[in-house]
Amino acid sequence: MMDERFTHGNSLLHKLSAKVKLVVAVFFVAVIAVSQSFTAVTAGLVLAAALFMTARLDLSPAMKRLAGANFFTIFLWITLPLTYGEQTTAVGPLQLSLDGLRLAALITLKTNTILLSLMALLSTSSVANIGHALKALHISDRLSFLLLFSYRYIFVIHQEYLRLTRAARLRCFVPGTNLHTYRTVGYLFGMTLVKSWNRSSRIHQAMLLRGFDGKLIPMDQQAMTYRDIVFLLVALTATGSLILLQLL
Repeated sequence: MMDERFTHGNSLLHKLSAKVKLVVAVFFVAVIAVSQSFTAVTAGLVLAAALFMTARLDLSPAMKRLAGANFFTIFLWITLPLTYGEQTTAVGPLQLSLDGLRLAALITLKTNTILLSLMALLSTSSVANIGHALKALHISDRLSFLLLFSYRYIFVIHQEYLRLTRAARLRCFVPGTNLHTYRTVGYLFGMTLVKSWNRSSRIHQAMLLRGFDGKLIPMDQQAMTYRDIVFLLVALTATGSLILLQLL
Protein backbone atom coordinates (compact mmCIF):
# COMPACT_ATOMS: atom_id res chain seq x y z
CA MET A 1 0.00 0.00 0.00
CA MET A 2 2.80 2.39 0.86
CA ASP A 3 4.22 2.58 -2.67
CA GLU A 4 0.89 2.54 -4.60
CA ARG A 5 2.50 0.20 -7.10
CA PHE A 6 -0.66 -0.30 -9.17
CA THR A 7 -1.02 3.43 -9.90
CA HIS A 8 1.91 3.32 -12.32
CA GLY A 9 0.88 2.13 -15.76
CA ASN A 10 -0.25 3.10 -19.23
CA SER A 11 -3.43 1.06 -19.61
CA LEU A 12 -6.89 2.38 -20.43
CA LEU A 13 -7.94 2.27 -16.78
CA HIS A 14 -4.89 4.24 -15.70
CA LYS A 15 -5.88 7.03 -18.09
CA LEU A 16 -9.51 7.26 -16.98
CA SER A 17 -10.76 9.87 -14.54
CA ALA A 18 -10.87 8.74 -10.91
CA LYS A 19 -14.44 10.09 -10.69
CA VAL A 20 -15.65 7.69 -13.38
CA LYS A 21 -13.87 4.71 -11.87
CA LEU A 22 -15.23 5.53 -8.42
CA VAL A 23 -18.83 5.67 -9.67
CA VAL A 24 -18.45 2.41 -11.60
CA ALA A 25 -16.81 0.70 -8.62
CA VAL A 26 -19.59 1.73 -6.21
CA PHE A 27 -22.40 0.49 -8.45
CA PHE A 28 -20.63 -2.70 -9.51
CA VAL A 29 -19.63 -3.70 -5.97
CA ALA A 30 -23.12 -2.90 -4.63
CA VAL A 31 -24.77 -5.14 -7.24
CA ILE A 32 -22.36 -8.00 -6.60
CA ALA A 33 -22.64 -7.68 -2.82
CA VAL A 34 -26.45 -8.02 -2.73
CA SER A 35 -26.74 -10.59 -5.52
CA GLN A 36 -27.94 -14.07 -4.59
CA SER A 37 -27.67 -15.53 -8.09
CA PHE A 38 -24.72 -17.70 -9.05
CA THR A 39 -25.27 -16.74 -12.68
CA ALA A 40 -25.08 -13.01 -11.96
CA VAL A 41 -22.04 -13.33 -9.67
CA THR A 42 -20.22 -15.56 -12.16
CA ALA A 43 -20.91 -13.06 -14.94
CA GLY A 44 -19.63 -10.34 -12.61
CA LEU A 45 -16.46 -12.35 -12.03
CA VAL A 46 -15.91 -12.53 -15.78
CA LEU A 47 -16.36 -8.75 -16.07
CA ALA A 48 -14.00 -8.15 -13.13
CA ALA A 49 -11.38 -10.42 -14.70
CA ALA A 50 -11.74 -8.52 -17.99
CA LEU A 51 -11.19 -5.23 -16.13
CA PHE A 52 -8.17 -6.70 -14.37
CA MET A 53 -6.62 -7.79 -17.67
CA THR A 54 -7.40 -4.39 -19.20
CA ALA A 55 -5.54 -2.68 -16.33
CA ARG A 56 -2.46 -4.85 -17.02
CA LEU A 57 -1.50 -4.99 -13.34
CA ASP A 58 1.52 -6.81 -11.98
CA LEU A 59 0.29 -10.36 -11.46
CA SER A 60 2.44 -11.39 -8.50
CA PRO A 61 1.33 -8.78 -5.92
CA ALA A 62 -2.26 -9.03 -7.15
CA MET A 63 -2.31 -12.78 -6.57
CA LYS A 64 -0.83 -12.28 -3.09
CA ARG A 65 -3.71 -9.97 -2.23
CA LEU A 66 -6.24 -12.45 -3.55
CA ALA A 67 -4.56 -15.27 -1.63
CA GLY A 68 -4.72 -13.25 1.58
CA ALA A 69 -8.45 -12.68 1.18
CA ASN A 70 -9.18 -16.26 0.15
CA PHE A 71 -7.33 -17.55 3.20
CA PHE A 72 -10.25 -16.31 5.32
CA THR A 73 -12.83 -17.96 3.05
CA ILE A 74 -11.30 -21.32 3.99
CA PHE A 75 -12.86 -20.94 7.44
CA LEU A 76 -16.25 -20.41 5.79
CA TRP A 77 -15.85 -23.65 3.84
CA ILE A 78 -15.10 -25.42 7.11
CA THR A 79 -17.82 -23.93 9.30
CA LEU A 80 -20.81 -23.15 7.05
CA PRO A 81 -21.41 -26.72 5.78
CA LEU A 82 -21.50 -27.89 9.40
CA THR A 83 -23.65 -25.12 10.88
CA TYR A 84 -25.85 -23.52 8.20
CA GLY A 85 -29.03 -24.74 6.53
CA GLU A 86 -31.21 -27.83 6.82
CA GLN A 87 -30.64 -29.89 3.67
CA THR A 88 -27.75 -32.23 4.46
CA THR A 89 -25.72 -34.96 2.82
CA ALA A 90 -23.54 -37.55 4.51
CA VAL A 91 -19.80 -37.52 3.88
CA GLY A 92 -18.38 -40.28 6.03
CA PRO A 93 -19.28 -39.56 9.67
CA LEU A 94 -20.10 -35.89 8.89
CA GLN A 95 -23.46 -34.40 7.93
CA LEU A 96 -22.75 -31.53 5.56
CA SER A 97 -25.31 -28.88 4.66
CA LEU A 98 -25.79 -28.29 0.94
CA ASP A 99 -27.08 -24.80 1.74
CA GLY A 100 -23.87 -24.12 3.67
CA LEU A 101 -21.75 -25.31 0.75
CA ARG A 102 -23.72 -23.12 -1.63
CA LEU A 103 -23.35 -20.09 0.62
CA ALA A 104 -19.60 -20.64 1.04
CA ALA A 105 -19.19 -20.91 -2.74
CA LEU A 106 -21.25 -17.76 -3.30
CA ILE A 107 -19.23 -15.75 -0.76
CA THR A 108 -15.97 -16.96 -2.32
CA LEU A 109 -17.11 -15.87 -5.79
CA LYS A 110 -18.25 -12.50 -4.46
CA THR A 111 -14.96 -11.95 -2.61
CA ASN A 112 -12.82 -12.57 -5.67
CA THR A 113 -15.12 -10.56 -7.94
CA ILE A 114 -15.10 -7.51 -5.68
CA LEU A 115 -11.34 -7.65 -5.08
CA LEU A 116 -10.52 -7.97 -8.78
CA SER A 117 -12.81 -5.09 -9.69
CA LEU A 118 -11.45 -2.81 -6.94
CA MET A 119 -7.85 -3.56 -7.89
CA ALA A 120 -8.62 -2.77 -11.51
CA LEU A 121 -10.69 0.35 -10.89
CA LEU A 122 -9.43 2.01 -7.72
CA SER A 123 -5.84 0.77 -7.41
CA THR A 124 -5.05 2.34 -10.77
CA SER A 125 -5.67 5.79 -9.25
CA SER A 126 -3.66 7.33 -6.44
CA VAL A 127 -5.30 7.92 -3.07
CA ALA A 128 -4.91 11.67 -3.65
CA ASN A 129 -6.88 11.44 -6.91
CA ILE A 130 -9.57 9.33 -5.23
CA GLY A 131 -9.87 11.87 -2.42
CA HIS A 132 -10.25 14.75 -4.88
CA ALA A 133 -12.73 12.64 -6.89
CA LEU A 134 -14.90 12.24 -3.78
CA LYS A 135 -14.93 16.00 -3.40
CA ALA A 136 -15.70 16.53 -7.09
CA LEU A 137 -18.66 14.13 -6.78
CA HIS A 138 -19.94 16.31 -3.91
CA ILE A 139 -19.38 13.65 -1.29
CA SER A 140 -18.85 14.99 2.22
CA ASP A 141 -15.80 17.24 2.46
CA ARG A 142 -15.05 15.71 5.83
CA LEU A 143 -14.87 12.24 4.26
CA SER A 144 -12.47 13.51 1.60
CA PHE A 145 -10.26 15.19 4.20
CA LEU A 146 -10.36 12.10 6.41
CA LEU A 147 -9.20 9.87 3.55
CA LEU A 148 -6.46 12.22 2.34
CA PHE A 149 -5.00 13.15 5.71
CA SER A 150 -5.29 9.64 7.19
CA TYR A 151 -3.39 8.20 4.26
CA ARG A 152 -0.81 11.00 4.42
CA TYR A 153 -0.09 10.45 8.10
CA ILE A 154 0.29 6.72 7.67
CA PHE A 155 3.52 7.73 5.94
CA VAL A 156 4.45 10.12 8.75
CA ILE A 157 3.99 7.47 11.43
CA HIS A 158 5.79 4.87 9.31
CA GLN A 159 8.77 7.16 8.74
CA GLU A 160 9.05 7.99 12.45
CA TYR A 161 8.85 4.30 13.34
CA LEU A 162 11.60 3.39 10.86
CA ARG A 163 13.82 6.21 12.17
CA LEU A 164 13.43 5.10 15.79
CA THR A 165 14.00 1.41 15.03
CA ARG A 166 17.11 2.36 13.04
CA ALA A 167 18.38 4.34 16.03
CA ALA A 168 17.73 1.35 18.30
CA ARG A 169 19.69 -0.99 16.01
CA LEU A 170 22.61 1.46 15.88
CA ARG A 171 22.71 1.24 19.68
CA CYS A 172 23.01 -2.57 19.40
CA PHE A 173 19.48 -3.29 20.56
CA VAL A 174 18.70 -7.00 20.14
CA PRO A 175 15.08 -7.96 20.94
CA GLY A 176 14.46 -10.88 23.22
CA THR A 177 11.97 -12.20 25.77
CA ASN A 178 13.06 -10.05 28.68
CA LEU A 179 11.98 -6.95 30.59
CA HIS A 180 14.47 -4.71 28.77
CA THR A 181 12.96 -5.63 25.39
CA TYR A 182 9.40 -5.03 26.57
CA ARG A 183 10.36 -1.64 28.04
CA THR A 184 12.25 -0.64 24.87
CA VAL A 185 9.39 -1.66 22.58
CA GLY A 186 6.96 0.29 24.75
CA TYR A 187 9.19 3.37 24.56
CA LEU A 188 9.47 2.84 20.80
CA PHE A 189 5.72 2.90 20.21
CA GLY A 190 5.21 5.76 22.64
CA MET A 191 7.87 7.93 21.03
CA THR A 192 6.51 7.07 17.57
CA LEU A 193 3.14 8.55 18.52
CA VAL A 194 4.64 11.57 20.30
CA LYS A 195 6.99 12.47 17.44
CA SER A 196 4.25 11.90 14.85
CA TRP A 197 1.96 14.23 16.80
CA ASN A 198 4.63 16.91 17.02
CA ARG A 199 5.38 16.62 13.31
CA SER A 200 1.69 16.83 12.39
CA SER A 201 1.37 19.98 14.53
CA ARG A 202 4.26 21.60 12.67
CA ILE A 203 2.76 20.66 9.32
CA HIS A 204 -0.60 22.12 10.35
CA GLN A 205 1.09 25.37 11.38
CA ALA A 206 2.93 25.49 8.06
CA MET A 207 -0.37 25.01 6.18
CA LEU A 208 -1.98 27.87 8.10
CA LEU A 209 1.00 30.12 7.36
CA ARG A 210 0.52 29.39 3.67
CA GLY A 211 -3.11 30.47 3.77
CA PHE A 212 -4.86 27.10 4.08
CA ASP A 213 -8.61 27.83 4.27
CA GLY A 214 -10.04 24.32 4.42
CA LYS A 215 -9.99 23.69 0.67
CA LEU A 216 -7.62 21.36 -1.13
CA ILE A 217 -6.77 22.22 -4.72
CA PRO A 218 -5.47 19.21 -6.71
CA MET A 219 -2.26 19.67 -8.66
CA ASP A 220 -3.58 17.45 -11.46
CA GLN A 221 -7.06 18.47 -12.63
CA GLN A 222 -8.69 15.43 -14.24
CA ALA A 223 -11.32 16.72 -16.63
CA MET A 224 -13.96 14.39 -18.06
CA THR A 225 -13.20 13.27 -21.61
CA TYR A 226 -15.12 11.44 -24.31
CA ARG A 227 -13.28 8.26 -23.34
CA ASP A 228 -14.48 8.60 -19.74
CA ILE A 229 -18.10 9.04 -20.81
CA VAL A 230 -18.00 6.01 -23.12
CA PHE A 231 -16.45 3.82 -20.42
CA LEU A 232 -19.01 5.01 -17.86
CA LEU A 233 -21.94 4.17 -20.14
CA VAL A 234 -20.55 0.76 -21.10
CA ALA A 235 -19.71 -0.14 -17.49
CA LEU A 236 -23.09 0.93 -16.13
CA THR A 237 -24.85 -0.97 -18.91
CA ALA A 238 -22.87 -4.12 -18.05
CA THR A 239 -23.71 -3.64 -14.37
CA GLY A 240 -27.37 -3.23 -15.26
CA SER A 241 -27.26 -6.52 -17.15
CA LEU A 242 -26.13 -8.21 -13.94
CA ILE A 243 -29.28 -6.91 -12.26
CA LEU A 244 -31.37 -8.43 -15.07
CA LEU A 245 -29.60 -11.77 -14.61
CA GLN A 246 -30.44 -11.58 -10.92
CA LEU A 247 -34.14 -11.12 -11.73
CA LEU A 248 -34.33 -13.95 -14.26
